[in-house]
Amino acid sequence: MDNALGDFLQSRRARIRPEEVGLPPYGRRRVPGLRREEVAQLAGVSVDYYIRLEQGRGRNVSDAVLDAVARVLRLDPTEHAHLRDLARGGRPAPAAAPGIRAGVRMLLDRMADCPAMVIDHRMNVLAWNALGDAVHGFAAGPERRNMPRLVFLDPAARELYPEWPAVAAETVAYLRLGAGRHPDDAALTALVGELSVKSEDFRRLWADHLVREKTYGVKRIHHPVAGDLELAYETLAFPGDPDLTLVIYTPAPNSPTSDRLTLLASWSSPEVPRYAPGSP
Repeated sequence: MDNALGDFLQSRRARIRPEEVGLPPYGRRRVPGLRREEVAQLAGVSVDYYIRLEQGRGRNVSDAVLDAVARVLRLDPTEHAHLRDLARGGRPAPAAAPGIRAGVRMLLDRMADCPAMVIDHRMNVLAWNALGDAVHGFAAGPERRNMPRLVFLDPAARELYPEWPAVAAETVAYLRLGAGRHPDDAALTALVGELSVKSEDFRRLWADHLVREKTYGVKRIHHPVAGDLELAYETLAFPGDPDLTLVIYTPAPNSPTSDRLTLLASWSSPEVPRYAPGSP
């Protein structure tokens, strides 16, 4: 992550063909996509200025220039925000994992019919309800409480997630977003390093520089006991804790998944711990 800004800009301009922005595709190109000179021309800045930006030397770049570069590179709103984070140096990482407030714990416990959990920007699972544990097994041990490690390092993950390639890609894209917001987070840097060493799939996906918010979608899970689950999910951010996200799975009423979750709930024990050690 030494020059994440430059790597991100290079990856974004590599995906745009010259003819898409009104430039003739003349001459042989050593790299795919737009040249740095072309991005600078289209953004209305000097070539030297844009080169300094790609070299990670553009900390004082104006919002207007970043907006112009984002327009040329056709960045979506999430990518645009990520570009600003990289150019501005992000924000300080929390010194320690924030505690889960009593009100949030009560909220989790009241959602008895929906698996739910709270994750941080490193995708550590800090709290969960009984049904969330029945689906994912968070209480089994700390190795189950970091989603990237579960997805990339657990041999059973590809069976657990029938659509594993999509799950892997969205996991890396969300982690990349957190890395842009907290470039000085030593724990997050260590996690990325560990996964890069241990997983070729992670290294490949990390090099793509994709970024994506975790907002809503559908997660398909092959549970070892309950069978196939199709779970729509929604995420909610905590205004007072911007690095915490509540993830709620919402099974369709009267669906096979709903029936299987009811069965799982009847088997789950209310005595299992539902908060990661250290949560006050």
